Amino acid sequence: MKLDEFIRFNIPYRSNKESQYLEKVLNSGKLAGRGAFTSACENALESILTAERVLLTHSCTAALEMSAMLLNVEPGDEVIMPSFTFVSTANAVVLRGGVPVFVDISPENLCIDVNQVAAAITSRTVGIIPVHYGGLSCDLLALKVLAREHNLWIVEDAAQAIGCYYQNQPLGTFGVTSTLSFHETKNISCGEGGALVINDASLIERAEILLDKGTDRSKFFKGVVDKYTWVDMGSSFLPSELNAAVLLSQLEELVSINADRMKKWKILRDGLELGGSFRVPSSFNNDSHNAHVFPLIATDTSLRD
Repeated sequence: MKLDEFIRFNIPYRSNKESQYLEKVLNSGKLAGRGAFTSACENALESILTAERVLLTHSCTAALEMSAMLLNVEPGDEVIMPSFTFVSTANAVVLRGGVPVFVDISPENLCIDVNQVAAAITSRTVGIIPVHYGGLSCDLLALKVLAREHNLWIVEDAAQAIGCYYQNQPLGTFGVTSTLSFHETKNISCGEGGALVINDASLIERAEILLDKGTDRSKFFKGVVDKYTWVDMGSSFLPSELNAAVLLSQLEELVSINADRMKKWKILRDGLELGGSFRVPSSFNNDSHNAHVFPLIATDTSLRD
């Protein structure tokens, strides 16, 4: 079988403006991060999410690692998360010496089971990372009540949830921070990219320092200090202006991109005439997700395999 006869895993979306915006960046001579296109993307995401601050990063992985740093995860700290997630969710905690505590998911939305979260809390637990699989979420209001009762923070892994809501509130605005992915497999992408969404204004200043190698360079560019220096731990979490240019071209079409995916998602669901051997999880049969994935549940493991 020839390679082009396989069904491709995904086809990255292409708008009509990538080339135009990339040309502007190349002509500007400003290719590194923190330029005009980075700012435009951050402003657009803040507007979409109604978030306090959004910082563009080179990946969702970077945003997760920044969250663990911002929230001072220490050796031995336990962080509860679903076992059904990508490795970056766990790595962010492990890199700080923390312990990921895995719990199972609900079979109806494939997101973390809040009842199992409650059972997993110990005296070492410091936080919870719910993962919004396919643009759906767990019962976030119940999770927030649980977190308040035990003085835990919530970081949303919203890698797949751009443009999605829970009870009319954008996913990504329930936790103290949240993270987005713009990898080429996502609804909108720039090849590799992500964002850190900050919903607690007290974290913004330090987040800007961590983002830029632990320096207060952002204050220098704002004219707050006359020179910048190393003031905290950090790393090079910035994307280039080239990535931001591609991302902005797609952010501007987010609503139509998600609507088109949902249309195709429903055609696939109805055309497959599911029933008996396979089904779509019940929560996916409404319009609250963004048609990022098409999950199938098999009636038994042998059929699944």
